[in-house]
Amino acid sequence: MAGGRLIGVGVGPGDPQLITLKALGALEAADRVVAPTSSAAEQGRAEAVVRSVLPNTRVSRVAFDMSGGDDHRQAHQLLPWLEAGETVAFVTLGDPNMYSTFASIARRVRQLSPSTEVDTVPGIMAFQDLAARCGRPLATSDDCLYLVTGLSGTADLERALAAGRAAVVVYKGGRHLPEVARALERAGRLEGAVVGERLGLAGERVGPVSELRWAPAGYLATVVVPPPERR
Repeated sequence: MAGGRLIGVGVGPGDPQLITLKALGALEAADRVVAPTSSAAEQGRAEAVVRSVLPNTRVSRVAFDMSGGDDHRQAHQLLPWLEAGETVAFVTLGDPNMYSTFASIARRVRQLSPSTEVDTVPGIMAFQDLAARCGRPLATSDDCLYLVTGLSGTADLERALAAGRAAVVVYKGGRHLPEVARALERAGRLEGAVVGERLGLAGERVGPVSELRWAPAGYLATVVVPPPERR
C-alpha cells in the first residue's frame, strides 16, 4: 500500500482571523481534514476554527487521548486513510511543533507507516496573541524569552524568573494559577502579567493575573510576563 501524507496544520490560538494563508491552502488541498477531540460527539477547539473559516469543509472528528498516553492507538486511527494514499491534514491549536498532540502522533505514524510523508504548517501561538493584547514587546535588543510549562507546578517558572531580565511565558499552567501568581509576586513580576484562555473562542477570558489569580483557569490557559521596564 502506498503511503499518504500527514500534515500537522496549526490553526492559531482560536481567533479565526489568526489562521494563516498557508494553513488555509493546506486544508483546502487535503483529501481529509482530521480534528482531534476528547469525545467524537463534541466539537474540538481546532475544529471550531476550521468551521469558521471553511464552513463547507468536511471534517473527520476523531477522539484522541489529549495526554498523549495512548498515541499508538491514536495513530492507528489515521492509518487506513494514509495507506490509501490520502493527504490528511491534522489540525491543532497554536503550532503543531510546540506542546502539541501532533508530535506524538507523527512519531507513531512514522514508525507504523514509514512510507508516509509527514509535514507541518506552523501556526500563531497563544502567547503571541496575548503579547499583542498587552501592548508591550516581549523581547527587544538582547532580551531573552523563556517558554515553560506549569503542568507540574511553578519550579520551571521560578528558574526562569531567577534568570533576571527576561520575558516569561507559562503554558498549560491554568490549574496552578494561584501558585503562579504567588511566584510572580515573590519575584516582583506580578504587575503587567496577563493570563488568557479560550482566546478567540466562546468563553474567552483575558485579564491581569493579579485580578484573576484567585481561582484555577483552564488547561490551555497561557500566562505572559513581560520583561521589566528598562530604566
